[in-house]
Amino acid sequence: MSATTSTGKALTTKTTFSRETAVSIEIQADASIVWSLLTNAADFARWNSTVVSIKGDIALGETIQLISTLDPKRTFKLKVREFEADKRLAWGDAMGNRVYTLSKNDQGNTVFSMQEKIGGLMFPLFARFIPPFDASFEQFAADLKKEAENIMQSN
Repeated sequence: MSATTSTGKALTTKTTFSRETAVSIEIQADASIVWSLLTNAADFARWNSTVVSIKGDIALGETIQLISTLDPKRTFKLKVREFEADKRLAWGDAMGNRVYTLSKNDQGNTVFSMQEKIGGLMFPLFARFIPPFDASFEQFAADLKKEAENIMQSN
C-alpha cells in the first residue's frame, strides 16, 4: 500500500493478520533538510509532537529506543534496517516495520511518505489493543512539513 496523494491524510488497510497505515505529504524543502530531521534522534521530540523521545543513533544496523505519545509507558526497541541518505529509511522490530521515503515531484518539492505494517500470526490476539495510527501519522507528517519548510525559508 502507498498513499497515492500527498495530502497528508492517512490511509489504513486491515487484514486478519496485519494492519498497514500510510501517509504522504508534499514539503517545500530540499530532501536533505527533511532527511536531517528524520535522522537526528536527539532533536526529534522538539519538532515532532508524536514522539516523546528517541535514544540512540539513527544509522544502519543500530538499535534505537523510541517512546511514542500513543503509548508513552512503552519503549520500542527498533533496529534501523535501511538507510539510504535523502531517499529511504526503515526501522522496526519483530512485529512491524516503518518505512520513510523521500522523492521529488514535478514541482521540485520533496514528497515525504511514511508507511508502517504491523502483524504476524499472533496479531489477531492483540490487534484490538493497538491504537489507530491515522491521526498520529497525519500529525507526524504535518509537524515534519512545518519544521522543514521553516528551515528552508530561514536559509
